[in-house]
Amino acid sequence: MKYETIEYKMVEDGIGVLSLNRPRRYNSVNKEMAEELESFWRDRLYDLDTHVIILRGNGEKNFCAGLDMKAVMKMMPEMDTDMFYRFQARLARLNLAMRQAPQPIICAVHGAAVGLGFSFALASDLRVVSSESRFSAAFINIGLGGADMACSYFLPRLIGAGRAYEFMLTGNFMSAEEAMSLGLVSRLVERDQLMETAMELARTMNGKNPMGLRLTKEAINMNIDAGSLEQALNIEDRNQTLLVLRGKLREKGKASRYF
Repeated sequence: MKYETIEYKMVEDGIGVLSLNRPRRYNSVNKEMAEELESFWRDRLYDLDTHVIILRGNGEKNFCAGLDMKAVMKMMPEMDTDMFYRFQARLARLNLAMRQAPQPIICAVHGAAVGLGFSFALASDLRVVSSESRFSAAFINIGLGGADMACSYFLPRLIGAGRAYEFMLTGNFMSAEEAMSLGLVSRLVERDQLMETAMELARTMNGKNPMGLRLTKEAINMNIDAGSLEQALNIEDRNQTLLVLRGKLREKGKASRYF
């Protein structure tokens, strides 16, 4: 599929790079980008050839400045309540689609990740950030509630409720150093090492069993919400049994490279 607001390419066997591609608008999300991202993540559900995805923003300024408010304000006069709800729901569910994607997602952040851009980083599985990067749950700064675009789900789980309250109620920026100290990010590097570091992590994961990667991501996401230790163990037991079965089938020449 040809995209206008995003770019996607396979840089190595098993590793894809998705780039937000509106650098003149700081990679902010307009209607077209939202629709293209929706289509992109839907296609990944059935993509057995991609094992790891790196998400980044094109241009030198920012990873993603969030929703393109200029474009949204042009749309608002034509929207009734039902239309706005549908628009809101589709945007928010881009983050759900990222969690449902079977491929681990490494988010490589430079510059600002604001609003929906911050949520894209939170919805990823790993975050690699440059030293000048910064983050803001900026929703409350524009007169909306501070809980939006899945931020109220992800942020407390990643850094704890205490600090999450602060960032969501104030809209203040979190520095790269704070993000590292709070355990939000996996690597903090200089700007010129950002993609190199993301690729190192991607190659390490790509060297593992593809089914193992998918089941591990699924288990982590499911167990974050598990109501009991028993539920967590059931997920792990199922995954390990499937992988042992896969190994036995491969020994007999009856399994594909995907299972």
